[in-house]
Order: sequence, then C-alpha cells, then structure tokens
Amino acid sequence: MPIGEHGLLGGTRTGALVTGDGTIDWCCLPRFDGEPVFGALLGGPGAGRFRLGPAEPAAPSARRYRGHTATLETTWATGSGRLVLREAMVAEVSGRLLPATLLVRQLSAEGAPASAVVDFDPRLGERHRRPRVRRGPVLVCDFGRLALSLGADPPVEVEPGRPGTFTVVPGRPVTFVLAAAHGEPLVHVDPATAWGLVEADEALWREWAAGIDQGLPFREAVVRSMLTLRLLTCSPSGAPVAAPTTSLPEDPGGVRNWDYRYTWPRDASIGVSTFLGTGKVLEAERFLGWLLHASRLDRPRLPALLTLMGCRVPAERSLAGWPGYAGSAPVRTGNGAADQHQLDGYGWVVDAAWTYVQAGHRLNSEAWRAMRGFADLVARRWREPDAGIWELRADAAHHVHSKLMGWLALDRALRIGQSHRLGEGQRRRWRTARDELAAEVRTRGFDPARGSYTRAYGSPDLDAALLLLPALGFEPPGSPRSRGTVDAVRRELSAGGPLLYRYPPGRDGLPGGEGAFLPCSFWLVQALARTGRRAEATELFGALLARATPLGLYGEEMDPATGAHLGNFPQALTHAALVQAVLTLRDTAP
Repeated sequence: MPIGEHGLLGGTRTGALVTGDGTIDWCCLPRFDGEPVFGALLGGPGAGRFRLGPAEPAAPSARRYRGHTATLETTWATGSGRLVLREAMVAEVSGRLLPATLLVRQLSAEGAPASAVVDFDPRLGERHRRPRVRRGPVLVCDFGRLALSLGADPPVEVEPGRPGTFTVVPGRPVTFVLAAAHGEPLVHVDPATAWGLVEADEALWREWAAGIDQGLPFREAVVRSMLTLRLLTCSPSGAPVAAPTTSLPEDPGGVRNWDYRYTWPRDASIGVSTFLGTGKVLEAERFLGWLLHASRLDRPRLPALLTLMGCRVPAERSLAGWPGYAGSAPVRTGNGAADQHQLDGYGWVVDAAWTYVQAGHRLNSEAWRAMRGFADLVARRWREPDAGIWELRADAAHHVHSKLMGWLALDRALRIGQSHRLGEGQRRRWRTARDELAAEVRTRGFDPARGSYTRAYGSPDLDAALLLLPALGFEPPGSPRSRGTVDAVRRELSAGGPLLYRYPPGRDGLPGGEGAFLPCSFWLVQALARTGRRAEATELFGALLARATPLGLYGEEMDPATGAHLGNFPQALTHAALVQAVLTLRDTAP
C-alpha cells in the first residue's frame, strides 16, 4: 500500500497507521517508540495487523477526518448499500490520562446489510511473538508485561490470526474496543462507554481547533497540521515525536531507512514557535518544558536527539528477518545520529526561548540558566566542524547553515539578556563570538560569483536549509545576498514544480538517491514572502497544498516523478513548516 494512502490514528501516547481497506499495519505499544504489535508495513504478514472492513475487496468511496477531530471515517460501497468505518484512539479524557490506550473502531451499514471481515493478528516485536490467548466475554492477548483486550458489541467471535466474517445490519453498528496496558492492570472499557469517550474526544478536538486564529489564510490546512502535531505529542512527557514510524524509505528498495520515533530538540523548538504563532501557549510551554527536562543531564551539551522520556537514544541496529517496506532493508531501531555534534540545534532552541519572551512571557531561572549554558557552549565551539542539520554520516564540515544558527543562538541570547539578568562579562563574550562568527561566515561561506551562501566553507554545493536566511536577521531580508541565496537554491536544487532537494542528490556518501525534501519547499514559501515576493509565495503554497494526501497529511519526502510520499509518515517537521509558512504569509500581508 502506498505510504501516502495511510491515515493516522493517535491518542498522544502512540499512533497507528491505517490503510484504505481498514488495515492497521503499523502500531507500537505502549508508546510511539515501543515494540510494534501490528508491524506488517515493515515486517510482512507475520508481523501482525488488524483489519476491519468489507469482506470483499473494495476501494473506499470516501475517506476523511470528521471535521476538526482525530476520528477517521472510511466509506465503502457494498452492493445496494454502504459500509462505514469510524475509528479513533483515546488516551485522555478532559486532560487526564486514561489507565490504558483505547483503540475504538465502529462499523455501520447504511441502506442494506453488509458483510464485513475482522482480521485481528497481534504479534510482538522483532520475532513476531504470538500472545497467550484467553477467551471469554473479552478476548485477552497476553505478551507478559504488555497485554491487550478486544471486545465487540454486538458480540463478534474473533480468533487471533484467522480472518472471520460477520454481518452489519443498518441501525445496529458493531463497535470494537482494543485496550492496551503495559506493566499495569489491564482495564477493559465496554464498547458503548468507549464510543461515548470518542464522541467526547471529538468535542474537545473541535473546541481546541476553534482556538486557532480564525483569520489565518489557508486555515483548514493549518488546523489539520496542528491536529497532526498534537497527535504526534507524547502525553506522559510532552515530547514531540518526529514521526510514528521507523524505516519507511527515502529511496524505495534502498538503505536510507531511519528510526524517527524520537525527539529532536530542533523539532521541539520549531514546535514552540508554531504553537505560539497560532495562539496555543500551553502546548508551546509544554514543548519548552520538555526541552529543559530532557537536556538537564547533558547540559551545556545539547544532544541531537533524545527518547520521548528524555533519555539516551538506543544504539542503532537492524531487525533480523524484516524485509522492509517495498524491500527497503534494513529496518532499523535506534539512531546513530544521536552521537553527532550539530551546532544548529543550539540556535533553534535559544531562538524558541526568544520567541517565547517576545510573546510577552518570562523565562524562569532554570530556563534562562539553560539558555546561558547553550550560548556559552556555542561561543566556545563555533569554530569546530559539525554534522549539520542533515546528519551526514561522513566527516564533519563547516556547514554554513550550522554557523548561521550558531550566530542565531548568540544573538537571541543577547536579546533575552536585555530583559533577564546577565553579567557584563558573559554579555561581552557572546557579543565578541557573535561578531567574529558573522565575519567569518560572510567571508568564507559566500560565493561572490553566484551571489549566494554555500553549503559549507569552500563547497561548490548549495543547501536548501539556507532558505531560512531571510528569517534570521543575519542579513536584511531584501538584501542582494538574501535574495541571491534564495534564487540560487531555488534554481540549483529544484526537483520540478514546487519541490526541492535539500542538497545536490548523491552528495552525502550513501548509495542510491532520495526524494525532494518537503519542509524545504515550505521554507521556500517563507523565503519568498520575506524577500518581497508574497504573491509568488502564495502561488507556491497552493501548489504544495495540492501535494498533500487526501487526508491532508505529508511525509518527509516526495518522489518528484510520481508525487508519492516517501520517508517516515506523517512527518512532524513538514507539518510544522507548513504552519510556519502560513504564519509568514499572514505576517507579510500588505
């Protein structure tokens, strides 16, 4: 099934991907970074799935999220009637976590009875472990510390691993409830109560969405992206997960398959600005709180990425016997980029704190102490090469975007210091480092012949991350250097239409190619708007909206030839970049 034909179900503890035929083929428990229980997307049929839909193969005639909610609705034509599947995950009620994550799936027939199938086959982890099964009024699947229960109303006989058929009668929907618990007593919720929780959840989502700035352009796309970002937030810690999947390929059939079920401080920082810009202060404060909590043990060093609970990311390894999506092996868990030095991360984090201060808030003493430590580290280490924003697994280099973000960290720390306590000696060190860094970048990171900043000192290549230049204040947005850089990146890294490569294909030391990097296209929208070309930016944004899936979701990358979504899905960074592009269009409106 194409990556982009999946919908996302989320309960802010974990998420599930569901296809157009009603198959959940990816879900990890108890959290996003747990072991897969339904893993057929990457592990093949033996890795588990949960299908609920028409007994005979049928393409959906309609598929949508119900209004501004997280409930997914799929409709199939079945002879003289229709079969409708409504499904959602629920983990919270009125802001309080439930003892178990609930997956609620309800089938309804309209016009005539419909034959349906249930195929419930949970398998745990790398070795596709089968559960110990206990039958009764509720089916219980026991994996040890992890236990699942499945019940239905009206009752439906379910045999794990064996598809079974049943009939859905108009006016009498069949509701299935899957509950999951890890290390705690398994609490099953009866289907009628569970469906009531879904309806209450829908009301809360609608209320939450109503609080997003009503005057935003392209508001429907913004609301769906904001809902997606919330679904990709882990409630127990407040951490934003980069994506709910691992190893969906950037190059189908190739080796560019990485585990994104972790949190990058960079992404959390972008989330702070995104939520603040749309009026969601509480969510922004939670992201900032997570950053402070998660970085505490390593300060002043800022890890490139952390687990959802703020711990060290596991060592990268490959799952034995997993064929991968479309033969894209290896399937990886863990992420080796966690050990990299990425200078740009400090800029994102301190800029997020500055954005928070700009919005009229004040950093507490711990937060300001952390930001001072980050700025001190940048002042000491900005002359060192780093791995860069794209986490190249090659020799470190003097990446120009990283240097710009190091400059940003020092500049924003100095700005915060105007309203927060700061010693004169520290202020002087930061200012000296900031000015020396700027002078070096303007000399060594700029190509006068092209009128553009480059990917790294002395490199002939460009980098789409340089599209952020007009937003930083390093150069005036309308200056020849800003406009020249934007134009050069757009020209030389074009993948056709509104799409961009993040750097020249094949220049990262890995075999194979990759798709266009979608966040970069939304950065181009921002860059065009900030350099005085708002009409052009608006037209480009419209073209990008047309590249969304029918459910309004985006992956990390896109095949320029086919429009297929590639990489881990859905991707939080892409959705955050979409929202920030809209905020820029709003702020640059005449």
